Amino acid sequence: MSELLSNTIGMIKPLDQEAMAQAQARQDMLTKPQGSLGRLEELSIKLAGIQGNPRPQIRHKAIITMAGDHGVLAEKVGNWPQEVTTQMVYNFLGGGAGINVIARQVGTRIIVVDMGVASELTPNPHLVSRKVAPGTRNMATGAAMTEEQAITAVESGIEIVRDEVAKGLDIVGTGDMGIGNTTPSAAICSVMTGKPVTRVTGRGTGITDEQLAHKVEVIKRALEVNRPDPEQPLTVLARVGGFEIGGLAGVMLGAAAHRIPVVIDGFISGAAALIATALAPGLKDYLIAAHLSAESGHRLLLEHLGLKPLLSMDMRLGEGTGAALGIFLVETSARVLAEMATFAEAAVSEKEE
Repeated sequence: MSELLSNTIGMIKPLDQEAMAQAQARQDMLTKPQGSLGRLEELSIKLAGIQGNPRPQIRHKAIITMAGDHGVLAEKVGNWPQEVTTQMVYNFLGGGAGINVIARQVGTRIIVVDMGVASELTPNPHLVSRKVAPGTRNMATGAAMTEEQAITAVESGIEIVRDEVAKGLDIVGTGDMGIGNTTPSAAICSVMTGKPVTRVTGRGTGITDEQLAHKVEVIKRALEVNRPDPEQPLTVLARVGGFEIGGLAGVMLGAAAHRIPVVIDGFISGAAALIATALAPGLKDYLIAAHLSAESGHRLLLEHLGLKPLLSMDMRLGEGTGAALGIFLVETSARVLAEMATFAEAAVSEKEE
């Protein structure tokens, strides 16, 4: 393990219990029946513990969307050509993708990162280039990347968060782009949760029953060839992962080290979270699951992490779209805690005992 990664993990501290107690006390004094705002109340208290502030604030918001290509696409595990990854990165940069629309509505900036797109992208001031390699190797025939590349990917995520913290960052959401990336994500999910490949493998961008059976077979073959050990998360990432998955794991670790909440998107972000929490179990307290994806393995993945999704809207686009919606809810919870009047302030009678 590198010095940067080791130091980052060491910086992740438990939630601030005193701040959470003070936030709970204020929630109990607000002009509403206690608990009547449900998970918005829970979110605000968790946010207080993360930030170490009994009245947490969300002002600077960011979605980090990481892109990478996958050698396993050679096994024909999906319907879309690899060049769509490149085309969608340009769409992000042009402001025309789903994540751009939702991010504008939520008021969050987007950081687009090339972690391992197969083609050479035209330089753009809004594109962060952290290309580890032009796509991973085919995990069905051997390791997707070297362990050094896996560490580089994770470190890149840590460094990107550090740069964003310098600009102002109160909350971060994770997003992905990579044709074929539900395949390595399912492989990681199977290894880290111990669930059968058949239970965690979904239809991705919409494949047929026959294609799904083939996808399952390819993942099983990859696991037989690589034999990844769940006790060695960086090795799991190297053998059956992706560069954007490693980068997102680094984003999560880097954010938690700076006491910044992380709103994770769908199945690919969840796979990254499995790697990251295996490296640093305390990270789980900093993660907020935005939604339950339509991918079949996502529910099992979230259950393994002990995370309850905020939304269930049958979304499976990725890009950070669900995370952006989650950020809106987290910010709303903080504003309710800070701005809603107490019974005393509003001169409202409290419940009779």
